[in-house]
Amino acid sequence: MSDTVTTARPVAEATRAPRGTEQGAAARPVRQRDAFFDNAKYLAIVLVAVGHAWEPLRPGSRAVTALYMVVYAFHMPAFIIVSGYFSRTFDGSPGRLKRLVTGVAVPYVVFETAYTLFTRWTSQDPDRPVSLLDPLYLTWFLAALFVWRLTTPLWRHVRWPLPTALVVAMLATLSPSIGHDLDLQRTLQFLPYFVLGLLLRPEHFRLVRRRGARILAVPVAVCALGVAYWAVPRMNYAWFFHADSAPELAAPYWYGPVMTLAAFGCSAVLVACFLAWVPGRRTWFTALGAGTLCGYLLHGFVAQAAKYGGWYEPAWVHGPVGALAAGLVAAVVVTALCTTSVRRVFRCVTEPGMAWAFDRGNTAPPRGDARA
Repeated sequence: MSDTVTTARPVAEATRAPRGTEQGAAARPVRQRDAFFDNAKYLAIVLVAVGHAWEPLRPGSRAVTALYMVVYAFHMPAFIIVSGYFSRTFDGSPGRLKRLVTGVAVPYVVFETAYTLFTRWTSQDPDRPVSLLDPLYLTWFLAALFVWRLTTPLWRHVRWPLPTALVVAMLATLSPSIGHDLDLQRTLQFLPYFVLGLLLRPEHFRLVRRRGARILAVPVAVCALGVAYWAVPRMNYAWFFHADSAPELAAPYWYGPVMTLAAFGCSAVLVACFLAWVPGRRTWFTALGAGTLCGYLLHGFVAQAAKYGGWYEPAWVHGPVGALAAGLVAAVVVTALCTTSVRRVFRCVTEPGMAWAFDRGNTAPPRGDARA
């Protein structure tokens, strides 16, 4: 989710020259952003915002609920897989630890506090205390990303990382006693997607970007929508939230492990379909991929204000036109929040330098470091 996805590409193949000379400067690689991943991040954040806009429209609309279910089945898994992919180089070095603190921990503290105060102001929960141990609304992702990234070196040494992560997620669904400190239940249940991202290589993304994969993704997506429409009155789509254990969802214990595997399979397929449709070339929205952290963290205030400000009270909003309008407004709002100007305004809390807090001699990030 962090907004500095880059790849290092050499701009010259000349032999190395002494550092400090013009030739040496020209021969060193220049870090460039990957348009494919920026496009994927922007499109995914649009889906996140649209999903939040549709949330109040689910009651009484089977079609909206089906669309909501499909979106929730893959939009956060897609973000988490990409985050895992760009966390492969995390090794606990001083530079990367600093980047983890400034790019994940600090925004979590700032926006967890801000969302708590906003919740009080809107009288949703006027007595809610400011607690950094109980993530509110969408801040859970930052808390989870902090934990996942710290565990990255461990997954490099596990013999079967993905099966192990799936077992951890399956066991988590059996234990309601895990509680909600740092939203650990959700952190453990979404863990396999992060580990899957760690295991992916560029050639895996090239596979889903082939023309055949794009064509195959069409009937798969249509089938997914049909199955979701059929399943709306028959299953609890909260399984795709990965936020509760089986007993908390009023299901038998054995449902937890089974639904973990089923949800992981469905989400992985839908993520592949989504990535198959993501353009690899630069588009008008490619640059917006750099601002998805701002879009993610800020759009929640608009979504909450709309819900508790009476924007959904008119009857027409709960019809097909209203659902379409809500989705379009959400897409426009989150697009605006991803722009360079907004990112620049909020950089002090989303990308703070904090040079004063670190030893300058030990925090320079290694070359080629990338964040997602």
